[in-house]
Amino acid sequence: MSALVTPQDAVAAVRGKLGQRWAEAVCAEFGVGDRVVLSVRLRPGVRTGKAVEQLGYTTWHGWHMQWRDFCDRLPAGVEVDRTAVTIRGVGGDFPAVLNADLDGAAALLDDADPPTVDLGRARELASALRSVGATLTPATLRAVYGLPPNEVDALISAVTWLRQHPDAGNWTLRQLPVPGMHTKWLDTHGALLRDAAGRDVRDEVRPRLTVMHLTYVDPGHAASGRRRHDAWTTGDVHDIAYQPRVVLVVENRDSRLWFPLVSDTVVVEGGGKAAAALLANVPWIRSADHVVYWGDIDADGYAILDHFRATLAVPAPDGAPAKHVTSILMEATDLHRYSLHGVNHDKAGRPIRPSRELLPNLTEAETIAYATIATAGPTPFRRIEQEAIPFTHAVTQLLRILKG
Repeated sequence: MSALVTPQDAVAAVRGKLGQRWAEAVCAEFGVGDRVVLSVRLRPGVRTGKAVEQLGYTTWHGWHMQWRDFCDRLPAGVEVDRTAVTIRGVGGDFPAVLNADLDGAAALLDDADPPTVDLGRARELASALRSVGATLTPATLRAVYGLPPNEVDALISAVTWLRQHPDAGNWTLRQLPVPGMHTKWLDTHGALLRDAAGRDVRDEVRPRLTVMHLTYVDPGHAASGRRRHDAWTTGDVHDIAYQPRVVLVVENRDSRLWFPLVSDTVVVEGGGKAAAALLANVPWIRSADHVVYWGDIDADGYAILDHFRATLAVPAPDGAPAKHVTSILMEATDLHRYSLHGVNHDKAGRPIRPSRELLPNLTEAETIAYATIATAGPTPFRRIEQEAIPFTHAVTQLLRILKG
């Protein structure tokens, strides 16, 4: 911004400040925080006649005339503070700072370029949150403002329900009988509800037991004639048939059911993005020599791997040690090797979208592959599905891991 700020530039600056601080200002109206005034300095660094002389008297006079005309039509809630400047021995008061409250700032912006926020709706949301005893903060108000009306209703209903139920331990997260809230709403909005309600219901509910489907692929076990496919539930008395040296987690059922025989290995069907939470605390997975992940070569596959690896990288609640997760068939070389199977559309025919998610737990080779298929720019394809890759190639990778 130049040394002399024109009325047009000042209005643009107010627009930016309104976009940054509207939530803080609305909260202040409800007693949360101090009153917010949006201020713009109109002649930063120009406080003396010498500074005016350096700018040029013609420039100064033109700027002053613009502000004199502009100040004649300021809306309510907007003021221009003046400070003295002595020019050629003559003192005078000149515009120095424009100050606007919330409504004044909105009134400055004309109909052709209205505010980016609906202050009426913002105030209604703040009032609704306070009416049910929710914790009102600028961050919470911003988050709620970004929700569609039905999601706002679900949040208000959830806060109200929590006020009426101080103990949520009789339900799982999916069982909470909150009116108007669908069973997976908390998967997306759990943190927002925590901030609004002042308690994290996700930590209070009855834990959902881990149920996983697995296939025994050890040749000796297969030859025994005992069951090949099994299920394991947290807390049950059932033990798996043998303790594997290798646990291979795959994402697709066919990849589990038909995986070839490999010594000392159990193949587990993952739970998509829930894989980390479902599998990380299973004792016999933590006890395996090697935990291996094989998923689709797409943005979701790498996100699952990243989260799974991060979760197992810390000890389990029962004290089981941290475990490194290795991937197979998900590196940059695999991207090129199986490029013939690359696709750009999902099963419904919709284009697969790029991803901006940062995945810090990938290896360099995995990161290169992820960046290639998830980029916002052009790319040959965005997905190679796991089922398209021959089992023999996966077996070869596992045998290398078994041999160290």
